[in-house]
Amino acid sequence: MISTRIRGGLGNQLFQYCAGRALALRHGVDLSLDLRDYDRPKAFKVGLDHFNIKTVPPENLPPAKEDGAIKVLSKLLRGGGMKTYREASMGYDAGYEHLGDNTHLKGYWQSEHYFADFAAQIREDLQIVTPPNAKNAEMLAEISGCTAVSLHIRRGDYVSNEKYNAAHGTCDLNYYERAAGFVAEQVESPVIYAFSDDPAWVAENLKLPFEVRYVGHNDGDTNYEDLRLMAACKHHIIANSSFSWWGAWLNPDPAKSVVAPTRWYADPDKTNPDILPESWLTI
Repeated sequence: MISTRIRGGLGNQLFQYCAGRALALRHGVDLSLDLRDYDRPKAFKVGLDHFNIKTVPPENLPPAKEDGAIKVLSKLLRGGGMKTYREASMGYDAGYEHLGDNTHLKGYWQSEHYFADFAAQIREDLQIVTPPNAKNAEMLAEISGCTAVSLHIRRGDYVSNEKYNAAHGTCDLNYYERAAGFVAEQVESPVIYAFSDDPAWVAENLKLPFEVRYVGHNDGDTNYEDLRLMAACKHHIIANSSFSWWGAWLNPDPAKSVVAPTRWYADPDKTNPDILPESWLTI
């Protein structure tokens, strides 16, 4: 069995699932999800139950601080259990290639390289099985009838949390203007679908010389709906966000254009040279 620790928001959860799933497929074994990080009050919720994901209950997980001191000590004294492998760097960790069965993955695993060999199966796993509500079904129909371009602006804790702002920062409006201009040179009559966790700010500040439809009816509990809408678009302008990364990746069309920011992190000491697929353009 392979186990993978799940933590953070939906975009992070998907990367963590995919790294674990690919390793489990390589060894022909089951995958379990370590959800102990969500035993404490969190800003995020586990969102993987909306996808075509099948896992088994975890067994023999290594000790974690979420277990409490007594359980941790008991597990250490008993020995055995899974062996934890911690991600060695923010970029692709080649050590992953040598991992065997009975491994517990701990990290973010933000690169397509971890699961590219199993991309077809991963896409099947990540089909959203929860039916869309009426509003989202209506928007899906709209998207299918035009040259839809998803545009994602991540604000939220990237703005309000000083630590996150220093590490990640936000893409400025000039980036979105240049990215939309590039896409407009490639396709005729683009219709921009603007997604954000701060839709009021986007509606007030994002001004583009194209038709823009603002998407703000989904919330944190239905963020998978936004992901489905993004993936249904024909082209994508993403933020420095794992959420819109997945919105673009889940579109299986090889002819899609995906524009991403050149700098993924505001902190110059942070870098992941492997986060973007080679076919995506940076501006």
